[in-house]
Amino acid sequence: MDEQAKRLLLDIARKSIRAAIKLEPKPLVSCTHSDLLEKHGVFVTLKTRGQLRGCIGILQSDLPLYQLVSEMAAASAADDPRFEHNRITLSELNQLEIEISILSPLTCIIDPLNFELGKHGIYIKKGIRSGCFLPQVAAETGWNKEEFLSFCCSHKAGLPPSAWKQKDIEIYVFTTETIKEKE
Repeated sequence: MDEQAKRLLLDIARKSIRAAIKLEPKPLVSCTHSDLLEKHGVFVTLKTRGQLRGCIGILQSDLPLYQLVSEMAAASAADDPRFEHNRITLSELNQLEIEISILSPLTCIIDPLNFELGKHGIYIKKGIRSGCFLPQVAAETGWNKEEFLSFCCSHKAGLPPSAWKQKDIEIYVFTTETIKEKE
């Protein structure tokens, strides 16, 4: 993705976050940049001074990328249930660091350990339970592959930590193109 497209996405995200924090209507955005009309999954991660303040995303979507980034940015600021009692404030907005992760299509893997730690994100699914970790979670935590899978099962999917070893579990991998506002 070229620099212009990255700047446009970050601008869209920041405007959507500002509107969500101020409880204003979502900004009307339109875009003709070809990269931003593509359809991908997206996660928007928000941090203040390196501390997580929100992260919401979707693995696949029929929305153009620029619209999905707007939706996920607003949701990250206002709807992440982990911060229900500690929402991002307007005074925090200037210190807010925005990270947009654009996902590749999901690829199912048979061998649960057949992925590259730090390069691949994982999506684990069993029945109605599912969980996802972005690739950067491995680098941030220092987990090995088994820990990455176990924590995704237990902390994200609500499954036993060893569920990734079961035959009836679905495991998908993906890569991301990550755009950071503060580089």
